[in-house]
Amino acid sequence: MSRPTGGRVAATTGTQAYALDDVDRRLIDGLVRDGRISVRALAESVHISRAHAYARLERLHTAGIIEGYAAQIAFEAAGLHSSAYVALSIRQDSWRGISAALRTLPFVYHFSLLGGDYDVLVLVRAPTNAALRHVVLERLQSLDGVLSTKTWLIFDEANGPGAEWTGHSSTAWR
Repeated sequence: MSRPTGGRVAATTGTQAYALDDVDRRLIDGLVRDGRISVRALAESVHISRAHAYARLERLHTAGIIEGYAAQIAFEAAGLHSSAYVALSIRQDSWRGISAALRTLPFVYHFSLLGGDYDVLVLVRAPTNAALRHVVLERLQSLDGVLSTKTWLIFDEANGPGAEWTGHSSTAWR
């Protein structure tokens, strides 16, 4: 959860708030653009010392703002040719159990608890239509607490620009 604090953005992590300032946002922007950038190059791009960059990054990690680093995968090229969003309607008391089960299911890449017509949205990426069918019809629909599912096949996809971490006034975060 984030909230504005007079030109800074406070990220609430548990019970503590960490105020993101312009330097933090520029560090995050640099890492979002290139997760493999060296701390030296990142510090130079932000115009701070390497020691200062290390200290800032450590604070961002400790505050839970930076959770880790990951490769961006071209799923088609990696052999995951069938993808779908699957909406789940669930029993009101079943979120914790379903969440725990989704964390262990193969080919489940992301899931979210929603407010609206459906309760959970699951992104499934599988190598074949048969594998996708198995995940949806055999695995997801059999989870305790799932009342119904609705599936949307993904024919094409792209990423948007994401958050604007730098270059704009803090009013963009309000």
